[in-house]
Amino acid sequence: MTATPQPNPAAAPKRGFLPGDPTPRERLARIVRVDHAGEYGAKRIYEGQIAVMGKGRHGKTLRHMAEQELEHLRYFETQLNRRQVRPTLLQPLWHVTGFLLGAGTALIGERAAMACTVAVEEVIEGHYEEQLKHLGPEEGELKDSILRFQAEEVAHRDIGLANEAEQAPAYPVLSAAIKAGTRAVIWVAERV
Repeated sequence: MTATPQPNPAAAPKRGFLPGDPTPRERLARIVRVDHAGEYGAKRIYEGQIAVMGKGRHGKTLRHMAEQELEHLRYFETQLNRRQVRPTLLQPLWHVTGFLLGAGTALIGERAAMACTVAVEEVIEGHYEEQLKHLGPEEGELKDSILRFQAEEVAHRDIGLANEAEQAPAYPVLSAAIKAGTRAVIWVAERV
């Protein structure tokens, strides 16, 4: 009779981690990197919208949301430096594409600009929620900041909905395309 091999506890993966999962330090670096990239992209989206619609009836609202995104960006710039995490290598691309997305949707019309805000913020709300699951009590300050930023992003989404985002031309298609692009950018910015 052959003896059944006994599992080696030292060789067993830690609970909650699978092969290929980032280490806690790598996960934290990804969180800070992607959040910095996202806030940079959001700032550029609002700058594009303000360039087109800044003197119109939504100018004050857009500037207010842009100021909040700038505050978020500054926070994550500090986190990058404090934690010695490099920003995404694709920031020059976000510089251009963020502005073009903002200006492009604003050129379609006010409702399309608001649809852009709604689509991006819906993805970001879920993205922040997922990040919060990975932050333990030792990251209380970061967690509190993300919670506050998440609440502000939800408020931006609500502003977009209140300003007829869902009545934008081809709203389902526009929204789906922006959401898919946002999810792709998140995935890339975490890693590159």
